[in-house]
Amino acid sequence: MSSAPLASVLFVCVHNAGRSQMAAGFLHHLAGDRIEVRSAGSVPGDRVNPAAVEAMQEVGIDIADARPKVLTTEAVQASDYVITMGCGDACPVFPGKTYLDWALEDPAGKGVEAVRPIRDEIRTRIEALIAEIDAQRQA
Repeated sequence: MSSAPLASVLFVCVHNAGRSQMAAGFLHHLAGDRIEVRSAGSVPGDRVNPAAVEAMQEVGIDIADARPKVLTTEAVQASDYVITMGCGDACPVFPGKTYLDWALEDPAGKGVEAVRPIRDEIRTRIEALIAEIDAQRQA
């Protein structure tokens, strides 16, 4: 029987098709089952950005089967961390949650060359987030 996750994280962007999907892919890949991962969009797209899928495949992470999901109040309530990426006023706020806003360029409509630096910035932020969660749980 595995232990409960250390924390749950919800990534939110408008379309849940690029930044939030890449962030969820990295967190799942780097933290495994230690951290519960969710992603959603305030106005979800109909598919994940193909350039984001390709950029993630280049680093060995497959998000091709991911599907954009609508942001729900329940997803926010069930998460310890809510990380927004250009979601604006559509994100509900609840006490006791850790809210972070990551200002990241939107990869929508861009080719894989333009998505790579966004992907790499997301990975750096995910690695820092994992370290923060680990440090808080050990404190």
